[in-house]
Amino acid sequence: MTTSSAIASIHVVGGGLAGSEAAWQIAEAGVPVILHEMRPQRGTDAHKTEGLAELVCSNSFRSDDSSSNAVGQLHWEMRRLGSLIMAKGDAHQVPAGGALAVDRDGFSQAVTAALEAHPNVTIERGEIAGLPPADWDKVIVATGPLTSPALAEGIRSLTGASELAFFDAIAPIVHFDSIDMDVAWFQSRYDKAGPGGTGADYINCPLDREQYEAFIDALLAAEKTEFKEWEGTPYFDGCLPIEVMAERGRETLRWGPMKPVGLTNKHNPTVKAYAVVQLRQDNALGTLFNMTGFQTKLKYGEQAAIFRMIPGLENAEFARLGGIHRNTYLNSPELLDPQLRLKADPRLRFAGQITGCEGYVESAAIGLLTGRLAAAERLGQPLSLPPATTALGALVNHITGGHIVTIDEGPRSFQPMNINFGLFPHIEGVATMGPDGKRLKGPAKSLARKQALTARAKIEMDGWVRAKSVQAAE
Repeated sequence: MTTSSAIASIHVVGGGLAGSEAAWQIAEAGVPVILHEMRPQRGTDAHKTEGLAELVCSNSFRSDDSSSNAVGQLHWEMRRLGSLIMAKGDAHQVPAGGALAVDRDGFSQAVTAALEAHPNVTIERGEIAGLPPADWDKVIVATGPLTSPALAEGIRSLTGASELAFFDAIAPIVHFDSIDMDVAWFQSRYDKAGPGGTGADYINCPLDREQYEAFIDALLAAEKTEFKEWEGTPYFDGCLPIEVMAERGRETLRWGPMKPVGLTNKHNPTVKAYAVVQLRQDNALGTLFNMTGFQTKLKYGEQAAIFRMIPGLENAEFARLGGIHRNTYLNSPELLDPQLRLKADPRLRFAGQITGCEGYVESAAIGLLTGRLAAAERLGQPLSLPPATTALGALVNHITGGHIVTIDEGPRSFQPMNINFGLFPHIEGVATMGPDGKRLKGPAKSLARKQALTARAKIEMDGWVRAKSVQAAE
């Protein structure tokens, strides 16, 4: 792909997976791009090399199954869109069963080499200390959860102190259709509606005294993760981990997030619950609910087992588990427009984890989209987003407005998330009968729904790609 010298460069700040993918998409569209990476002049607490797209944690891109796994479907869509990250991941794959795992050094070296060799890419090493210069009219900020303090402060100056989170206190998020509503029920405490509420805004899971005591015992005995040395101990705004609350007294949770007052079990109205776990709707689709006040440092395996002790959640499927960790990210639904531009300064687009997605693949996917959007804007071509029924579209929808605001005085509702089927719009017409003529139940029913969602996503993504090709030819 050649470029015209009359086309002004787009600047991409950050050479991680999102920034590398964004730069590649811009360059492939025939637009010059300057990729800014502060390493090795300024390092981070997590990176070890100066390579682009360095994998700082796992070497896995997770499941590559595009028929029944949401991240596998995202892999499929990124390959369909010419992703550099997926191409080099495939080229440097190592054995990992049904997952796509890569040789981390070979992968990073290949991404770096491809960008260095591209005629439309210029790589500049050095920190962007503060907001990008005013004469950079189109910028993609893809600096990830370890954004440099100077740039983070610049972003904060535009967005306000409350709109940039430096620590992430996350409660587990559960797929609604995995909650047993024969045990749980909808009700707000004291039937209070609150702003935007109906008086039945929470799902309530009741525990008797024996169940509560067993739950506390499990919390106290469970294995916890530790903060990394550079994270510090970010307990803030009353967001104590539930296991820390339990350590402060066996009744503490009953006076906190598990208090039973103001609630009546519609399935058994004459019996008062000893404790109640509440779940609040997390996305506009109503497919995801978060466990209110259940931020935790429990290890993931422990979380799933312990939370399934709660009546109504015995078969819970988790869209994500809880955690508290260092993570610089925007309150994107408030701050970004649908094209991922900063409302306060539209020359700035954001990509990757700083937007409120998590995971290597998700970060690269948002980088891919912002690169395409920025290039199209530079070339004066129509801008369009992928349908919300695709994995990429569903992820963007979550980032820019798929959540709902809190209906009480709880913590802000928007939280970073991996791609999962709870972000996809509901689908009608899913097969309910198996080949043997029996009605599908449990895992078989769930699998049929997932396969229907990915089949729809592939059709919709193909249609979007074809439509863009027609637009470009006109």
